[in-house]
Amino acid sequence: MTLTADRPAAAAGPAPAPAPAAPAPTPAPTRDGAIDLVRAACLVVVFVLHALMVGVSMGPDGPVLENALEGWAWFAPATWVVQIMPLFFVVGGYAGWTSWQRTRARGGTATEFVRGRIARLVRPAIALIAVVGAALAALALAGVAPDVVATASFRIGQPLWFLAVYLACTALVPAMVRLHERMPRVALAGLAVAVVAVDVLRASTGVEAVGFANLLFVWLLMQQLGFHLADGSVDRVAARSRRWIAASALGALALLTLAGPYSPDLFANLNPPTLVLVVLGVVQLMLFSLARAALRRWAARPVLSRLVARFGEWGMTLYLWHLPAFVGLAAILLVLHGVVGFGLPEPLTAAWWQTRPLWLVTAAVVTAGLVRVFARFERGSRVRRPSWMPHLPAGAAVVAGILGVGMALVVGFAPAPAIAALGLLGVALVGSAERAGRPGTAIMDGCALAPVGGRPRRSAPPVRVERGS
Repeated sequence: MTLTADRPAAAAGPAPAPAPAAPAPTPAPTRDGAIDLVRAACLVVVFVLHALMVGVSMGPDGPVLENALEGWAWFAPATWVVQIMPLFFVVGGYAGWTSWQRTRARGGTATEFVRGRIARLVRPAIALIAVVGAALAALALAGVAPDVVATASFRIGQPLWFLAVYLACTALVPAMVRLHERMPRVALAGLAVAVVAVDVLRASTGVEAVGFANLLFVWLLMQQLGFHLADGSVDRVAARSRRWIAASALGALALLTLAGPYSPDLFANLNPPTLVLVVLGVVQLMLFSLARAALRRWAARPVLSRLVARFGEWGMTLYLWHLPAFVGLAAILLVLHGVVGFGLPEPLTAAWWQTRPLWLVTAAVVTAGLVRVFARFERGSRVRRPSWMPHLPAGAAVVAGILGVGMALVVGFAPAPAIAALGLLGVALVGSAERAGRPGTAIMDGCALAPVGGRPRRSAPPVRVERGS
């Protein structure tokens, strides 16, 4: 028998290097009932707050439409509880992070994500501007006093600032998540420095317009904190430390507003946003994280779970249409007063407070009716772009959407600006469309929108309407 020696291993040459393993896709996050519950609660707060701001009374020169809470002595302290815009942007950041992770998990791109967000935000805005613009034009043609029409336009358009800002922030979610994954602390620190720099520059120059740069920096910072909540970073901090952070931030908030340069009215710090809202957001984030487990258990109750789900389906519709409902009801009260002498108690009096429960119930019923009619524009099938329609980059569509909303917000709902706004929003909607025949993508993964509008620093003056006008 012949023995044949095996070849030495060295003679066989180097073994081929193993192929690098493909990175495991990020698992699609599951929904969090506590997040959905807080988002629905934000809607309730903004609804009640704005409803209480509606003041319709009789003045020396006739009926007066005004912000009823403007002169309320307790309004500034109340804002420490009802100013929940920072919390909303935090949970919005959580929702954006989870939605983007779902998109990545199924192989979607940042462009697809942004296009889906544009569609969800732009469609209800188009319906609002078209209907309200036509209604106000009809009132003007019917001879309603121009100052009344102008006030209605101003009040209805107030919440649109949020839509423009949220559209910008949500379009930046993929880029900001990437930054968060690479350098999370640097991202937070950079945005915080930008917020402080804007406030300092505004105070030192006296140019109020400088402060509006914080419409981006403040809310991007709150969104970035939402990413830390979503990836578990906040929950990894010991509960005792989170309580200490919340207490320290609350102390800093008191120092900034009661002894510092900022107003203790937290809604006065909303337009433009200031450092105060960042500090408030830290307080709200810590408190929410501490209560999150209990809120999640509460949100799992069947009745509440179904109710919260409904809020998630038409959150933006409710936000956009609640003020038109209030303005319409105010107009009906003025008509009833002129025709049958219906009583209009002066705001903040005992009689006025006694009528608020009935007012809130009526406003809720009317708003629910409008939501039922217009919610179809918020939810819908993915828009398809015919092959003959020119391609519009997602970034250009975002800019068109922001400009369209800004047009209605700044100029109002008069025919010319309304038509221009609708044209820009139409461009944005075209930009959100996919080419016909391509696979569809999910629009929002259930990320509802429920912001708080707040009281502007420069509110419209009371409008006095002559009898019979």
